[in-house]
Amino acid sequence: MRFSLSNIFKGDKVIWMIFFFLCVISLIEVFSSSSTLTFNKPNYWAPIIKHGGILLLGVVTMVVVQNIDCKYFKIATIFLIMFSVATLIWVLFAGHTTNGAQRWVSLLGIQFQPSEIAKGTIVLAVAQILSAMQTENGTEEKTFTYIFYVTCPMLFLIMVENLSTAILIGMVVIGMMLYGRVSLRKVGKLIGFLAVLGVVLISLILLFGEEEETVVNDKNNLTEQVANNEKNKKEDENFIQKMFHRAGTWKGRIKKFASNKETPAKEFDLLTDSQVGYSNIAIASSGFIGKGPGNSEMRELLPQAFSDFIYAIIIEELGIAGGIFVMFLYIFLLWRAGRIADRCANNFPAFLVMGLALLLVCQAMFNMMVAVGLAPVTGQPLPLISKGGTSTIINCMYLGVILSVSISAKRKKKKQKAIVDNDGMSSSSPNP
Repeated sequence: MRFSLSNIFKGDKVIWMIFFFLCVISLIEVFSSSSTLTFNKPNYWAPIIKHGGILLLGVVTMVVVQNIDCKYFKIATIFLIMFSVATLIWVLFAGHTTNGAQRWVSLLGIQFQPSEIAKGTIVLAVAQILSAMQTENGTEEKTFTYIFYVTCPMLFLIMVENLSTAILIGMVVIGMMLYGRVSLRKVGKLIGFLAVLGVVLISLILLFGEEEETVVNDKNNLTEQVANNEKNKKEDENFIQKMFHRAGTWKGRIKKFASNKETPAKEFDLLTDSQVGYSNIAIASSGFIGKGPGNSEMRELLPQAFSDFIYAIIIEELGIAGGIFVMFLYIFLLWRAGRIADRCANNFPAFLVMGLALLLVCQAMFNMMVAVGLAPVTGQPLPLISKGGTSTIINCMYLGVILSVSISAKRKKKKQKAIVDNDGMSSSSPNP
């Protein structure tokens, strides 16, 4: 077989093109926004070289996964569920803490967030349940119950340390159920129940959550001080307190977002509200075409400029036009996934593709809404653009699964339509 790029980069070419654009934007903006990581260090190329290597490893992951027949993903479901539950319990009791959140574990020298693997596992499990329970008039009555019992334990374990991720996955599961023709009455009841539960949860957080009081002497040490405060508290916590020790953080974010009070610029505290403040400044000073790549003025002041708030740096450097372009890349990814799902003859690959696409796009929308002030700070990175490690590899794996479906999933037969010839005789021909 003659070597060619088409033999390596197989599958849907549009998905590969979207991935290429996201990688180019990622390399440019991570290099620009990671200047704080190289301050007083001899090698300012180190962060971008590492990030480029991770993206390259992500490409290799996509190439490998796309060559796996989509029917084999079903086999992995039960093993991934057991692994996800085990690691989520592990991180709850013995995880590593970063920026005040206990979300990391190390296995065989590799540090990762179990919630990242659990996200894809939940999508895979829900896709399998939906495909197995399909009938001519929708899904069977017990479909909702099965999905509830499979997803709720993992969502609860994720929620303890990462409420925003649990909400994100919940939204994706609801989207998959709507796409999978689960009873609208049951989905409607679930949405109503979740709305009431959300009100109750927010009320409890506002009533009983203890806001952190952090004295900040240096804006560059804010994250470190919060992390140290969390570490010191853990020694005196009982089990219940440990389970809900993030309530204070949630309370502070909810109150800041819900506050309608307009703070004058001269009274705004850029030390305690540095993320929101510098993000707003970056966006407000951007203009339509931005300041140009590498010309950000807020990258050295904005915490997590290379991760959670990289979209603000993108707008500052590439302007409103660049921000809209990035947003449409994700929307186009969802649309293209819908086209791939529509071509599938079988239900499982179609539901899997839509679930993974919803997962990536919903997380991207979360991140962008936070950056522009339409949602409270959540800590969700921008998929495939933010600087990351295992999360980037896992996101590339999700794209690899979508590509695998585009290659190996059985396609629907083209419908035949009657065509009347000039002589009045009818014949059949496939749709163009």
